[in-house]
Amino acid sequence: MSTGGRPRILLMHPILDPGPAILAEAAEVVAYPVNQPLDEASIRRAAEGCIGIVSQLMDPIRETVLSTPGLKIVSNVAVGFDNIDVPAATSHKVMVTNTPGVLDDATADFAFTLIMATARRIVEADSFTRQGKFRGWAIDMMLGADVHGATLGLIGVGRIGRGVAHRAKGFNMRVLYYDPHPLPPDAEQELGAARVDMGRLLAESDFVSVHVPLTQETHHLLSTPQFGQMKRTAILINTSRGPVVDEAALVEALNAKKIAGAGLDVYEREPAVHPGLIPMPNVVLAPHIASATVSTRSEMSAMAARNMATAVRGGRPPNLLNPEVKR
Repeated sequence: MSTGGRPRILLMHPILDPGPAILAEAAEVVAYPVNQPLDEASIRRAAEGCIGIVSQLMDPIRETVLSTPGLKIVSNVAVGFDNIDVPAATSHKVMVTNTPGVLDDATADFAFTLIMATARRIVEADSFTRQGKFRGWAIDMMLGADVHGATLGLIGVGRIGRGVAHRAKGFNMRVLYYDPHPLPPDAEQELGAARVDMGRLLAESDFVSVHVPLTQETHHLLSTPQFGQMKRTAILINTSRGPVVDEAALVEALNAKKIAGAGLDVYEREPAVHPGLIPMPNVVLAPHIASATVSTRSEMSAMAARNMATAVRGGRPPNLLNPEVKR
């Protein structure tokens, strides 16, 4: 079970400093075997004898893993936790934690980066220039869309969605939002945001940015009917979770020119990207890097490690997703 009586934890993937030192102080750290596949049976074998697992979003932590004898906590290095079956964890008295808050600003920054990149054709222009095609200024070269004064539609206004709305104020954008839970009136006033139904948001927005968790209700929240409601000049931005968008329907909508473009950081079947998206010059594709700044990823690592260390020492960790689990 352990060396010298110390509890063991399974580290699925390397994390950034100071996370490793925090973990090592609290327990014996066992690294997941490099050549093992990321399937439930393999993770279960590696977790035998461990009190905790430090996981990341690519790790399927479900019934097979959660029923491992002696497992007490799964600490996910992410704000999202759709890779973990939280109800199954609760039934097995396994605590689950995540890393909320710390990545909000970096992700909001990146969502706005995708807005700018797609609207002003930055990736396409960079490729054009590198290929030696730039022969001098031309009045009709690489014409894009205005961001200032445009209408931004936010699907979901949690911390990240609100962060994007804050940034939109600097561009004098009109902000609409759809969320089952309305913002307080003072927050709406501060952000200059108006709550509308989904249909109106899609019909009026120049940019639609998605900021919802992946649940049964949000799976394929945007598909053929929704793309049909959007402006032909509209651009879709997704920095939430890939399966919120029906990728096949998105490809169809882009090919049919039902919408003008997309900026994507997440994909329906990561790390695979729908092949129809690859050749499209009006689509900006990023490899799930919205939170990828040194300070943000370091603090995510530290937060996940602190969650784990607290649980290993017998406490109730911060950021507990299933507080009904009793120690």
